[in-house]
Amino acid sequence: MRTLIVALCCTFLAAQTVPDAADKLAVDGDVSTPLALTVADLAKMPRETATLAEMDGSKVAYEGVPLTEILKKAGVAFGKEMRGKALAGYLLAEARDGYQVVFSLGELDAEIAGTGVIVADRRDGQPLSAQQGPIRLVVTSDKRPARSVRMVERLHVVRLRK
Repeated sequence: MRTLIVALCCTFLAAQTVPDAADKLAVDGDVSTPLALTVADLAKMPRETATLAEMDGSKVAYEGVPLTEILKKAGVAFGKEMRGKALAGYLLAEARDGYQVVFSLGELDAEIAGTGVIVADRRDGQPLSAQQGPIRLVVTSDKRPARSVRMVERLHVVRLRK
């Protein structure tokens, strides 16, 4: 019995210390530097806060990293390089539950459309709940939060070629 308790205890501790793949945000596809970012990695990057209205009218403050900063770190060029074939690229955001949304790379560029998106890991100063995160997208410029993907785990960049 004592051996079983020790084995169960060790298994529980190992499960608590090994990060789950769902606790990482993968940035892949047509990027020069694929990324696997944890919440700790996000905490070290430039941060922004966005306040959004909930369905009941209450205000919620999300904190996270501007999406363009993460894409730049992965090698996606914005600014003067966002022209021609680069404008045919898009970003597919995928959630753990299978939900997917698409953003054109041009709409994310501040010099073109500047759609505001943050990769949030905090809500009202606290880590996101399991139903929200640990990481989610918050689209600050959309009228409805349909593209604010909760439990986001993958950002896949696609560049169309002809």
